[in-house]
Amino acid sequence: MKKCISIVLLIVTCIAYSQKKTNGTIYVEHPAITTVEAMTQAFVSGDANKVASYLADDFKYYSGTTTNKDDKGLDKAAFLKTVQTWKENIDYPSIKRSKGAYPDALEYKDENQKDVVWVQTWEDIKGVQKQTGVKIDRPLHRLFTVDKNNKIKTLINYSTSTVNDEINQSFADRKNGEIYNHHENINSVRKMVHAFENKDFDKAYSFYDDKATFSDINSTDINKEYTLAEQKENDKKMFEMFDLVSIDQVGYPDYLHYELDDARIVQSWWKIRLIRKSDKKNIVLPILFIDTFDDKGKITSEIAYYSQKLLEAK
Repeated sequence: MKKCISIVLLIVTCIAYSQKKTNGTIYVEHPAITTVEAMTQAFVSGDANKVASYLADDFKYYSGTTTNKDDKGLDKAAFLKTVQTWKENIDYPSIKRSKGAYPDALEYKDENQKDVVWVQTWEDIKGVQKQTGVKIDRPLHRLFTVDKNNKIKTLINYSTSTVNDEINQSFADRKNGEIYNHHENINSVRKMVHAFENKDFDKAYSFYDDKATFSDINSTDINKEYTLAEQKENDKKMFEMFDLVSIDQVGYPDYLHYELDDARIVQSWWKIRLIRKSDKKNIVLPILFIDTFDDKGKITSEIAYYSQKLLEAK
């Protein structure tokens, strides 16, 4: 039996190894990598002539994320025009290796790949579009082929188009909803606030959805969200430490109904007048509430902006 098991293990091992096949060599240092990174820095600096010196005459540029099956790419002349476009339109440009990443140069054994070296890079591209002020800060993955003359023959670019979309949309004014200074959702916020002022907690909490979340700008964890039950405990602790004198509206609330995502938000400004129980200190606390509503008129999230230091000041 032991002999049988050994034979089986040997067969399994042989099968596992037979499934592996080398197809070339990967280099961490290679002249092709040097060429690619030198071209990249020439591109960033806006030196089209220097960029051209690294490109083969039959160079082609492709977007790796296009859905156009008939995309013919950009030839050398068209790509060099993008160097000038970059220089004229981008402030503070940079393309650098992503943290912890480095390029690979791949020399394949395949007969149809024997005349080129593939270089793959992982980088971060950064800058600010001059006219719109849109910040560019996104990862960039690129594949290059470099020929025997150490000239770049192909560049395939993989990157999100989200930032470019924002830049393109920012060249023209676009309305994104309406602002109201009187609205039922504004009324709900005022009724909720003044219910708290009068310690009518059941009524105050009735304006929130059961799954509402709460954020406090003073939280040590900026991403921390409290449930309605947790917020009730937070409010209870606040009332144990302070006597509430009044809550007074500052200016007027805004209700913003956005077209994008059909978002419904009330921004309201208040002064909360408190007396700290421990030392009878009078405190006036400016506060901003941003309340998001659903289509049923319930508050689904609330962010409170105020200074914790005012509450702790001696």
